[in-house]
Amino acid sequence: MKHVLVLSTLYPNAAGPRFGTFVARSIEALAKRGNWRVTMVNPIGLPPLALGRYRPLADLPEVAEEGGVTVHRPRFTLIPRIGARRNAAAIARAVLPLAKRLHAETPFDLVDAQFFFPDGPAAATIARELRLPLSIKARGSDISFWGVQDFAKAQMLDAARAATGLLAVSRDLAGQMAAMGMDESKITVHYTGLDRDRFRPLEHTQLRRQLSGEMGFAMPDNAPLLACVGALIERKGQGIAIAALKDIPGARLVLIGKGEDEARLRALAASEGVAERVFFAGSLDHDVMPLILSAADVMVLPTVAEGLANAWVEALACGTPVVTTDVGGARELITCDTAGRLLAERTPEAVAEAVNAILNAPPPREAVAALTEGFSWEANAAALAEYYERLVGQA
Repeated sequence: MKHVLVLSTLYPNAAGPRFGTFVARSIEALAKRGNWRVTMVNPIGLPPLALGRYRPLADLPEVAEEGGVTVHRPRFTLIPRIGARRNAAAIARAVLPLAKRLHAETPFDLVDAQFFFPDGPAAATIARELRLPLSIKARGSDISFWGVQDFAKAQMLDAARAATGLLAVSRDLAGQMAAMGMDESKITVHYTGLDRDRFRPLEHTQLRRQLSGEMGFAMPDNAPLLACVGALIERKGQGIAIAALKDIPGARLVLIGKGEDEARLRALAASEGVAERVFFAGSLDHDVMPLILSAADVMVLPTVAEGLANAWVEALACGTPVVTTDVGGARELITCDTAGRLLAERTPEAVAEAVNAILNAPPPREAVAALTEGFSWEANAAALAEYYERLVGQA
């Protein structure tokens, strides 16, 4: 059995159980296949004084068995807000002694970074020291956000040159990587997976009534219900969705996620006169998410940039059409009116027009769900295993 060292700062833990769950599902599915042994290293950044929200992170065990995968959590020193330039080097210094010890005990065949920055440059240092092939995956904001910052871009391009192979979550993102200066011949598109047992159309006739009671937010059967899934940060566009409500008669909006923009969004809902029609659900367990998505008429995400959002795939799998911006891999999913609408403009008016068009002619939920038939974590893991084998064969 071959052995891969996976490095990912984006990974769920007891302090943040919803943080990077898509990385965990992919890696767990790979480990479950049985032809690759997986060791996960999830570096934890802590400031010199680990207070407030950092305290629970400091208390995490340094090694644990989670979902059939051994997860190591070495600590590195993080300088909040201003330390990004040095994070990759700090991660490499923290991880390298552990990686060398584990490699001596049970040798690795490959080093893999699950996010391009800061994981990619850190993994490049580790792979070089261990003399192993290297893979780096791009997911979206690592390219669209970090890729336009000179110091990060330079580190990422150096890592890309050192890599044996590169992954992108969509064809569009692969094109962005090539435009940055990465070797296009190294890039393989690797689509996300999907928990098909959870994310499917749920036809429970009392679904909205049940959710209304549990969440304390009215979701009447005779009113449009919109869901917006994403961290509450300005670039995700929840404010645009809130402002669109005044032109979508009677619609309710459920915001799923947490983030620094919550106070501004609450104030916006009040100033727009729609506060009673907007519900801040916070982070939801994966058992609840399919219920909300199945109960919704439309999933709305007027985002600035994405690679290929898992929320798009999960909504479609529940039979719920998507209204989103024409960014990233959206065109690879929203290929027809059955799937939803792509926004030509990122405005409340455009969102309202697209949502109303769907509400006026809703597609059959089973037809929407059928568009995601090719997505599963098993298929994702199979493609990843085949790609890993190819990289090891090139070494």
